[in-house]
Order: sequence, then structure tokens, then C-alpha cells
Amino acid sequence: MSDSARAFVPGHVTGFFSAHPDDDPTKAGSRGGGLAIGDGVTVELEPGEGLELNGEAAAIEAVDRVLDALRATARVVVETDLPLGAGFGVSGAAALGTALTTNAVFGRGLSENELVTIAHGAEVQAGTGLGDVVAQARGGVPIRLEPGAPAHGAMDGIPQRRPLEYRSFGELPTEEIIAGDTDELTAAGDRALSALVAEPTLETFMESSRRFAREAGLLTPRVAEVVRDVSEAGGEASMAMLGETVFALGSGLSDAGYDAEQCSLSLAGAHVL
Repeated sequence: MSDSARAFVPGHVTGFFSAHPDDDPTKAGSRGGGLAIGDGVTVELEPGEGLELNGEAAAIEAVDRVLDALRATARVVVETDLPLGAGFGVSGAAALGTALTTNAVFGRGLSENELVTIAHGAEVQAGTGLGDVVAQARGGVPIRLEPGAPAHGAMDGIPQRRPLEYRSFGELPTEEIIAGDTDELTAAGDRALSALVAEPTLETFMESSRRFAREAGLLTPRVAEVVRDVSEAGGEASMAMLGETVFALGSGLSDAGYDAEQCSLSLAGAHVL
């Protein structure tokens, strides 16, 4: 047990997914592919009360659920440079960081998989995500082969490394989309996953992500324009799920004339600092 603890959790950009609900939140989740990025979320926790996000009082339901599950009362400070609500998995990162730091501060003695399970279940119950937590715990280029927390899900990954860029134009309503009719979205996600499993490369991932965005009806006009511009400049880009955000391999956005944030892949995944 310690007075305080800090954890880093990478941001996670989902390229495509299929939704798989279940009455058990640890079995519910998504299948799909994404990128764990070096721009992420830092969570600092100590005994006390309250939650701050980037210096202001905030409420994150998934964080509250993690604290309840771990029977802890704590002051949680979340810091990130990532855009909020724009497809970077910030709520999942906050939940996972809270689980890791609560375990350290209050001496709960839980394993990594147990903490990931708690954070994943909390985010599913909060309705803010279906697969970010397990991907953020792994790092790299995770492929979620089966839905759910570690005891139920199965994962693989793409053994390639490339620098990345992203540009966010705003938010999309994650809760509304994943709580609505997801049959068409899930069918598109299953096709994308099959293509990636058959050829697990970053190029296939990007192509599958673009096709998914179109087939699932999630591609916005502004994102479509940016993706087209990157393609015409010789690059690879797609849409982050779920946000009005474009991500690209290498310098694709910059080459197309956009002011973009540069980052790397996060290979280590979530960890206590």
C-alpha cells in the first residue's frame, strides 16, 4: 500500500468493430482492430474524494464503477492531451488507469487480468465503450478476435510498427450508436475482421477500416473528404471509431496539407509509472 500512484494508459483508435452484447458485462464487448497510440492518459490516485479531468471537476461513470468494484474511496486526477469524445478511448483509459492505481494504493493484490476485467466491465456498463480497455492493456496493434474481458476474449496483433498522425474535427455520440441497432454495423465489422485475419498487415487494417466506415454508415462528409485528400496525396487514412477523427499512417495527413498531431504506437500498453 502507498500514499499515491500514477499510471499511463495509451489512447486507442478503433478502425472497425462488431458489437456483442451480453447480460454479463465481462463477456460483452466487441471484436475488431485498432491502434494503441503513444498519446494517452495519465491517472494519479490517492485516498480522498473527487475526480478531476485536465484540472477541472468532472464525472466519469466508468471510473466511479471501478472504485465501487474495488471498494475504494479516492481522489482521481486524469490528465490527457487527447481530444475528448473523439474516438481515442479516453473513458476506457481513465477506468483502466483507476483500476491499476487503486490496486497499488489500497493493496488489493489483484492481477493484471483481474484489473482489466473490472475496468472493461465498468466501461461496458457505463455505455462508453466495448473494447478499448482490453486493447489499451495490450498495446501495439491489437486485434480483438473474441469479445469480452481477458478470461473470455481472445486477442492477436499485427507485428508492424509505423509512425502515425491524427486530426480531430469533433465528437460523435458513442452511447447512442452502440446502444442502438448495431446489426448492420456488426456485419460490416465481421467482414473487416475476416479480411484482416486473412492478411494481418497495417495496409489491410487501413483498407478494412475505410470499408467498414462506409458500410456501417458512420463515415461523415468531412471525414470522407479528408480521407480522400490523403489518398490522392499517396497516403493511407481512415476514420476513428467513434469520433469525427481521421488517422493516417506516416505523414499522410501532413502530406495532404492538414495540420495534424504526430504520434507513435504505444508498444508497452497500460502500466503503473
